Amino acid sequence: MQAALALSDNRLDIAEPILRDRLKQRPTDVAAIRMLAEIAGRLGRYRDAGNLLERAIELAPGFVAARHNHALVLHRQGRGEDALAAIDPLLAADPGNPSYLNLKAAILSGTGDFAQAIAIYRRVLAGYPHQPKVWMSLGHMLKTLGEQEESIAAYRRAIAMRPELGEAWWSLANLKTYRFSDEDRAAMRAALETPDLDGEDRFHLEFALGKAEEDAGDAEASFAHYVGGNRGRRAAIDYDAAELTRAVARAEAIYTPDFFAAREGWGCPAADPIFVVSLPRSGSTLIEQILASHSQVEGTSELPDIAALVMEVGPAKVGGLDRASVRALGEAYLDRTRIQRKTARPFFIDKMPNNWAHTGFIKLILPNAKIVDARRHPLGCCLSNFKQHFARGQSFTYDLADIGHYYRDYVRWMAHLDRVAPGAAHRVFYERMVEDQEGETRALLAALGLPFEDACLRFHETQRAVRTASSEQVRQPIFREGMEQWKRFDRWLGPLREALGPVLDTYPNVPAA
Repeated sequence: MQAALALSDNRLDIAEPILRDRLKQRPTDVAAIRMLAEIAGRLGRYRDAGNLLERAIELAPGFVAARHNHALVLHRQGRGEDALAAIDPLLAADPGNPSYLNLKAAILSGTGDFAQAIAIYRRVLAGYPHQPKVWMSLGHMLKTLGEQEESIAAYRRAIAMRPELGEAWWSLANLKTYRFSDEDRAAMRAALETPDLDGEDRFHLEFALGKAEEDAGDAEASFAHYVGGNRGRRAAIDYDAAELTRAVARAEAIYTPDFFAAREGWGCPAADPIFVVSLPRSGSTLIEQILASHSQVEGTSELPDIAALVMEVGPAKVGGLDRASVRALGEAYLDRTRIQRKTARPFFIDKMPNNWAHTGFIKLILPNAKIVDARRHPLGCCLSNFKQHFARGQSFTYDLADIGHYYRDYVRWMAHLDRVAPGAAHRVFYERMVEDQEGETRALLAALGLPFEDACLRFHETQRAVRTASSEQVRQPIFREGMEQWKRFDRWLGPLREALGPVLDTYPNVPAA
């Protein structure tokens, strides 16, 4: 009970030692095991959480709460097929359970089965219509499929039920093409004054108001809200920019010309994947949409599988892998991502931006895969990240200096890849794509060994699911307006400029080999 009370207050530092002491005395106490797994899950240690829950289920096969938690952990790990296999028996026994239905819908959205997810959310709302977060989830799915009017209506329904629900306001802002009214801005300001406002609601409201004030032309008020949202988020996370710099240095020491020469011909020979790597908000969704308009290329989404494989191996242990293990890793990637492929097209896109840090690993296990480096002006790209409230996975984006250091490390690593594996990555500069869409598109397709197709120039007509913040923007023709939006905030970007250093001064030139 003491541990449960501590967990309800999110006092993990108190709950964890209590539970560990309990399990020393009673190692088969499945309730304590499940609660310890809850702590691991809240800390993002999903593998540990999964192992604990598997132990609880082994000890008590009928422990349905542990099975429900296990399905959630599998979903958080990006293991869609396994998560469905875990949740379906629970639904078979209790088909109307709204918690199970909501989780299955979330899992289906992760595997790209958006129509099924929407059907489940609608079913839940038919029985429980006064659930603002379910309306919001429905809005997310509708947005992904390009049903903008219906998605706006769903978000508005959520806000009508709970005006201080910050994520619903941010979801409207995150459409990017949506414009708030004066009444909306007043409502958000009033929501910020709600007594005991939840921290997540506050962060989301700050970001949404930042977007609303920016659209209204008040740069100073806009930036103040962006700073407020980012400051709150940064205080709640543990991020060390220097650790990424050290990780890049370690990777440089591993992935050398000799490393690749000694492993010539290793890996899985499949050429199916096209990896689009970058920082978020760099134009990568535009590139994905252009490529997904080609008859031979399927767009999937931002897949977590490369990072998961790197963690399973251990970054420092890559050099000790033998030939068979390297090939098996490439085949494992293809197996894990097969659930995301809905067509018979020969190539598919993995648009996880953070994979830039794993491009050495990609070239090792999938030597014939293509890599596209999507690059955007440092100030425009970094500020756009600062203005974006990410659900998870982008901890570097809540401080201007952190973002600048991250961009520098990204440029440094991609320059190293150019040196040790010349031609491994084709670079696309966002500004050049805007200025010369056809020329850059032809060069991109040629680099990937694909014939030119006119549909790639009419990418905005392509009907497909798009999960990222740019989903509505890439359903329109290319526009110039976003290229220099950073200039209205330039007077506040000193920390970013300092952190970027020479990378800013030399853009778009790439460091020489």
